[in-house]
Amino acid sequence: MNTVSDVPERWSQASVYPDMWADPAEDPRNSDEDSPDGELATLQGFLASYRLTLRMKCEGLNPEQLARRSVPPSTMSLLGLVRHLAEVERDWRNWILSGDPAPKLYGARDADFEGVVAEQALVEGAFADLAREQAATDAVLAEYPDLGARVGQDGTVVRELWVHRIEEYARHCGHADLLRECVDGRVGQ
Repeated sequence: MNTVSDVPERWSQASVYPDMWADPAEDPRNSDEDSPDGELATLQGFLASYRLTLRMKCEGLNPEQLARRSVPPSTMSLLGLVRHLAEVERDWRNWILSGDPAPKLYGARDADFEGVVAEQALVEGAFADLAREQAATDAVLAEYPDLGARVGQDGTVVRELWVHRIEEYARHCGHADLLRECVDGRVGQ
């Protein structure tokens, strides 16, 4: 029995399947289109879906809610996840491109999480950073349609970069599920 009074009640916006985030007809990740042809299109589709899932988990929240940390001593928050994924997109690009790596966006180590504060400008900046970094990494990877090609100084296989990106977003969308539930009680995949 939980006696903490500030724990939100669990709820879902969905009415068809109560364990869903939204009803299937309202979920922008659902489509009636055929599944994509080819490995690259499949990878791109999964990445796009996880990116959208992260945005959906953050929708409708104010800066204080986005910056709210999970449980001590963790520094994790939804806003921190957005900043972290912007930083990670930049890191992946650094693996591919030659020359000096682009500098960290938010500072050393865990500054992407630790530097989170409940300010609208910081929220807007984080989402702008994420969109910009995603687009830049997508553009670099578009130059390598052969998933077996080796890129960067370490000769990383392009397929590995795509799969690793999907894995990173999938893992953090799981974190976002729990963080969102802690913020306002909303549940769903």
